[in-house]
Amino acid sequence: MSSERQMDHLERTSNNYRQNTLYPAQVCGIINESETVKRLRIAVHPNFTFKAGQWVDFFIPDVEKVGGFSMCSSPGLLQREGVVELAVKYAKHPPAHWVHTTCTVGSRVAMRVGGEFFFDPSPSEPSVDLLLVAGGVGINPLYSIMLHTADLLRLNRASGGRDYNIGSAHLCYSARNTQELLFKSSIIEVCQEFPDKFSCDFHVTQQSTDVDLQLLPFVNHGRITEEVLRKHVDPQKTLCYLCGPPPMIESISKTLMDLSLPKDRILFEKWW
Repeated sequence: MSSERQMDHLERTSNNYRQNTLYPAQVCGIINESETVKRLRIAVHPNFTFKAGQWVDFFIPDVEKVGGFSMCSSPGLLQREGVVELAVKYAKHPPAHWVHTTCTVGSRVAMRVGGEFFFDPSPSEPSVDLLLVAGGVGINPLYSIMLHTADLLRLNRASGGRDYNIGSAHLCYSARNTQELLFKSSIIEVCQEFPDKFSCDFHVTQQSTDVDLQLLPFVNHGRITEEVLRKHVDPQKTLCYLCGPPPMIESISKTLMDLSLPKDRILFEKWW
């Protein structure tokens, strides 16, 4: 696993789809999302487009290594404000290290979109029930998918429900402790805005302090279990997106197939 962590992003994703264009971009905001994760707000070229769940090749002047980071914002935010967001965990790998030690508001970078892991339904498609399963910073593309689904539901609401066939969406999100659960407040807000459509379970494996009262109803201690997944799997309707460490993806995939979810309805992204 340690050798895979060192593998170059471009090498690891060499067989993946990529757009042809490399776009200039500029950092316009930096937020400490957690003690180890910074969220970059990046102003992009007017022609820049992406689908919820995709990543970017991240080119930094004077840094030889190319980063690979999933968008954690929705295509709707790009349309409304001309920006995308990336949440980057601290690491010694040069692109992540640059984000945490050198990057400032005004820093210029370049980005190219890639990846075949995305949710981009058209209005004519039949509805699916989404099961989103995240481990650690694997939440990034799934949070983008969740936000995009919420945007589509708002479009439906504005048009009287005549556009997208959106089923339900359930998020199972595992981290070591609640401090490392990124975007948790926003995730809960989306679930409260659409209580008949969205739900979530947070799973913490090494929590050593009391859980905040607001989070308590959503938090489970221990790993994501077959029992938890079973409640949200319908072999005919469920489409599962998985992102996290390879051992977790392999374990969850096997469990989902044991629950009769077809292999072609289990989509995953491995980032480690």
